[in-house]
Amino acid sequence: MQDTSPAGPVTPSGGAAQGAPGEAGQPPAKPVIAPGAAKRANASVIGMFIALALSIAVFLPIVLLNPSPKSDGYRPDIDVSTIAKNAAGVAGFTPAAPSTGDAFHPNYARWQSGTGTGVATWEVGYLTPKQSFIGLVQTRQSNPTWLLQQVKNAPVTGTRNAGGRDWELRDTGKGEKSMVLVHRGTTVILSGPAQLDEFTVLAAAVVTSLDNNPEATVSPSAAPAP
Repeated sequence: MQDTSPAGPVTPSGGAAQGAPGEAGQPPAKPVIAPGAAKRANASVIGMFIALALSIAVFLPIVLLNPSPKSDGYRPDIDVSTIAKNAAGVAGFTPAAPSTGDAFHPNYARWQSGTGTGVATWEVGYLTPKQSFIGLVQTRQSNPTWLLQQVKNAPVTGTRNAGGRDWELRDTGKGEKSMVLVHRGTTVILSGPAQLDEFTVLAAAVVTSLDNNPEATVSPSAAPAP
């Protein structure tokens, strides 16, 4: 009798096709890494972790010894009133020490002899409630050239009343502005990028301080030698 059973699948080359992986219940073959290559790979990973641990050990003490600054920033304890009284002897007038409570925080107060400019000045810097800045400069020896330098050549743009006095307002148009007042024998200039409402508050306090101080009548350069 002739065999009529179906023939097995034939490959293009004429051989019988092998069954797909898993058809015979055998798991698929997995790639095998040579022992030497596996050892080198493990050594690289271990070395990376060792280097990372050493880096952390080096930089961690530095981070711990330099803590992050507080959110409100560092505020030096500057006693403007005391420094002003100490400067009065060489200034020829009692420098302004405006009282603003806790609203404005001074970060420096100093007497400058004016060696480079020829104009001796009393200077105080204030951090404003809105985290901006206003610098106060006061002198008995103002002149037009020095004044223009202090206001960064800003033109006069008007006046602003503060403390019952009309201050000359100058604006650079680039954020920096100045308020200038000649009162009781001295010239006071407030300058900075702060907003005008903050300028007005500080200027009013300056006027109060000036009115409470003796009027400047003697120039330091004209004072008799001891």
